[in-house]
Amino acid sequence: MKNTIFGTLAVLMFLSFTACGDKLKDAENEAGLDFLTSESENMETIFVGTYTKKEGHVDGQANGILSLYRNPETGTLRNGKTVAEIINPSFVKTSKDGKFLYAVSELGENDADSGFIYSFRITENDTLEQISKLSTENFAPAHIETDQTGKYIFVSNYMGGVVMMYNVGDDGSLKKQQRLDLENPQESHAHSVTVSDNNKHAYIADLGNDKIWIFDLNAEEGKLTPNKQPFVALKEGAGPRHFSLSKKDDFAYSINELNSSISVFDILPGGGLEIIQNISSLPKAFSGNNSAADIHLHPSGDYLYVSNRGHNSIAAFGVEEITGKLVPIQFTSTQGKTPRNFAISEDGNFLYAANQDSNSVTTFKIEENTGKLEAIGEPLQVMTPVSLEFFR
Repeated sequence: MKNTIFGTLAVLMFLSFTACGDKLKDAENEAGLDFLTSESENMETIFVGTYTKKEGHVDGQANGILSLYRNPETGTLRNGKTVAEIINPSFVKTSKDGKFLYAVSELGENDADSGFIYSFRITENDTLEQISKLSTENFAPAHIETDQTGKYIFVSNYMGGVVMMYNVGDDGSLKKQQRLDLENPQESHAHSVTVSDNNKHAYIADLGNDKIWIFDLNAEEGKLTPNKQPFVALKEGAGPRHFSLSKKDDFAYSINELNSSISVFDILPGGGLEIIQNISSLPKAFSGNNSAADIHLHPSGDYLYVSNRGHNSIAAFGVEEITGKLVPIQFTSTQGKTPRNFAISEDGNFLYAANQDSNSVTTFKIEENTGKLEAIGEPLQVMTPVSLEFFR
């Protein structure tokens, strides 16, 4: 009888202990803290820009800006939590010093009087404290760029041909510095600004006008003025979207959304551009609908990658060292639907693709000697991801 009682008590104690452990684990998972293991000190943070509501082109399902946690050795990802609840934070960008995060709120004319740009302080536990919120003075802000000093940020409004330049205060607060109004505002779709490594030039990809606008940047005065060559025109219907510069500022690359092509440019001594190649972002055998999205050079400069929505792939190209021209290497499925932006780790070992319409982020290992991609594990469930930003 005594043994039976002791046995029963032991079982009850075990079940109680197990239940407590399960509740603790559930609480940790709900807080996004299930990554806290002995290896957590080595984990890195990735901030995720998302859509939070239904739009004409997307069914947003996130709650705001999200965090992911990355093992830099294995490349694997784990979910974090919602770190800021704002509407449609589709593009996020960290400051040069790593203290602040900027995020657009991609709003249309039925949502508010304009879109917005937020600045946040990044706290020790990777949560965000809002510092400022300013109008972008038009609708659907789609991209954020910083100059090389970190003193200025640039926001491109997809609607209305408006590009905004803001001054960044020491405390991370933003103040309007300059407004640019591009020509043909009813048709203009400014999609991104890219600043040269020498901080002397800014290139604006205008999808609606099929032009890359070229500006000279005076960082001391905080002013953009048209370059001696004010623009380079692309093929009609190309739709330049994002732009990438080589390390030495000798070549540039535009991913063109509407005709799924990549334009390669020589960068001229004064910052001007000359087209030297146009190449498809798709394999020759593909005949379906596609719109190209993002573009990034590998840190080595030897490879270039672009994302295809429709073909749902990352296309890899080799970069010829002397000419800067591209040679196709591989077209790899993102194992999801509608890959938007993607990010390459600083060491060049891993690539992460945000699959907007399948609610997932896929991890790829980059083969050092060939530039080819190999998927690692299953895609991680992430709600309506758009942009990925490493927090270094």
